[in-house]
Amino acid sequence: MSRILAIDYGQKRTGIAVTDTLQMIANGLATVETRELEKFLIDYMEKENVSAIVIGKPTQMNGENSENMKRIEPFFNRLKKLFPDKEVLYYDERFTSVLAHQAMLQSGIRKKARQDKALVDKISATIILEDYLQSKAGAGRW
Repeated sequence: MSRILAIDYGQKRTGIAVTDTLQMIANGLATVETRELEKFLIDYMEKENVSAIVIGKPTQMNGENSENMKRIEPFFNRLKKLFPDKEVLYYDERFTSVLAHQAMLQSGIRKKARQDKALVDKISATIILEDYLQSKAGAGRW
């Protein structure tokens, strides 16, 4: 089988998570400088079989798109052109940063490590991917 890759797109850094080949387990893969993201993805896709790319869609509490959507939409469209054989889709990312911080607290990560925004981005991407997998199985967070 193939993997599913999730992206928590940020202005400076982007968190990336990926499933195992059975598409059952989500793992943090990397945090990449956003300006290097497309190159990273191209290199990764050459090595790994990925069937879908899930991009966190920043949505406000009222359901409207957040300000960051202006940057994500052009990236989303570029990915569809770069990888025409892959499914590229959005998935609601509300509260993923909060959940990432909670996960870090519960896991006992020290305060200095919890302040590492790159780690938060990677964990956020993992949460997006976990939620997406659960929604496919009919048990999503929303």
